[in-house]
Amino acid sequence: MISREPTLERLATARSLLLEPFGLTDATLSKALATIARHRIDDADLYFQYTRSEGWSLEEGIVKSGSFGIDQGVGVRAVAGEKTAFAYSDDISEAALLDAAQTVRTIAAAGQSKTVKITGHHRIAESRKLYAPMDPIATLDSTQKVALLEKVEKLARAKDPRIKQVMAGVAAEYDVVLVARADGTLAADVRPLVRLSVTVIAEQTIDGKVRREVGSGGGGGRFGLGYFHDSIIESYVNEAVKAALTNLEARPAKAGEMSVVLGPGWPGVLLHEAVGHGLEGDFNRKGSSAFSGRIGQRVAAKGVTVLDDGTIPDRRGSLNVDDEGNPSQRNVLIEDGILKGYIQDSMNARLMGVAPTGNGRRESYAAVPMPRMTNTYMLGGDKTKEEIIAGLKRGLYATNFGGGQVDITSGKFVFSASEAFWVENGKIQYPVKGATIIGNGPDALTRVSAIGNDMKLDTGVGVCGKEGQSVPVGVGQPTLRIDRLTVGGTE
Repeated sequence: MISREPTLERLATARSLLLEPFGLTDATLSKALATIARHRIDDADLYFQYTRSEGWSLEEGIVKSGSFGIDQGVGVRAVAGEKTAFAYSDDISEAALLDAAQTVRTIAAAGQSKTVKITGHHRIAESRKLYAPMDPIATLDSTQKVALLEKVEKLARAKDPRIKQVMAGVAAEYDVVLVARADGTLAADVRPLVRLSVTVIAEQTIDGKVRREVGSGGGGGRFGLGYFHDSIIESYVNEAVKAALTNLEARPAKAGEMSVVLGPGWPGVLLHEAVGHGLEGDFNRKGSSAFSGRIGQRVAAKGVTVLDDGTIPDRRGSLNVDDEGNPSQRNVLIEDGILKGYIQDSMNARLMGVAPTGNGRRESYAAVPMPRMTNTYMLGGDKTKEEIIAGLKRGLYATNFGGGQVDITSGKFVFSASEAFWVENGKIQYPVKGATIIGNGPDALTRVSAIGNDMKLDTGVGVCGKEGQSVPVGVGQPTLRIDRLTVGGTE
């Protein structure tokens, strides 16, 4: 069998799903873009999308819900200066496409933009090959998906008699996108995405008082459901059960200013929120970020290197091309404590006089793109986890996080630790609950006093929200010590 080059293969798949069934051709796309460009604009694009999704959930040994959905449509955008006009339709037809193009073309005012020449010749965008262009929904049949969830439940209950309830879920998505830009760029991607999740409730009675605690685990990425073999399932179950049982023994957290050690992997969500959002191009162009105008300056302690990398194979946040047709990149944002750059989409990059970084992302065809993170993480250092904990005289060791909030302008953040331990004289004393970590992102980076050699990425569960849009992302970091953070507690 002769196979096509991956970029051409993805383009063929996108054409077969998004153009050919509706009688659309490259000439139709050029006609729509030319309609928009009758007024002065800086950029324009068409974003076609086909998404098929499926989800199953199990509780108390029974499949309680199942879902299956198909969505498709096209978004049409024109950009002039910093103004954006946008229209979308779930009707993919020449009439709907041209109607949307007519709607958005009135955006530009003379003198604010330039005339963009629309060419009838398309240039296929460069892209990567980071994941297989598969339909993950088809990688297991319905019986196998239910059996997978039953296996999760059985394994969790067998771990400890205190596990009283198990909830498990599996989700798969097949996403195909096609981008046509005013400069003739044509790009396509076929994006599989799967996730397996497990939540357990542990219960024990002491002195007549019943205590219940929750633990969760899971993961996924851009591959098929066959990824969830026995050892992967067991690792997710162990994570959930360990968290629930640990919290059964937890005491109230102490409050005050102290050093905090963050565990590797998912605790990188603090880095994502407290620092990553502040490095997105739109906030910095508008001057509303605490990092605005600071490129070339020291913004973190020596040894702190932060990257946003959309090129890691099979990762949840990775993309062959972003949602504007630009190839994803490995972007060094902070290097050895020095701010090197921001995360950019096409519009903000143009307005700031820099190149796009492959971070133009949108939730769907019904949303406009904006600068968004992919996989954001800090590189490792030279200390072991044991050394870092041993150096902590009195403080918190947080190994998992729940929700958090950040104010982009001030950099202030608040995070709740879902699994944490009290440390004294370099020894872990006991688990605690109710701890919240409060600080300022840019300030906290300057207080990093130890960086572990155990950097790891999360298991593949991250969802990032911004201006009402959600996209899949990844986070990661090594064990990290940050001094003089405020910990809110109940003691």
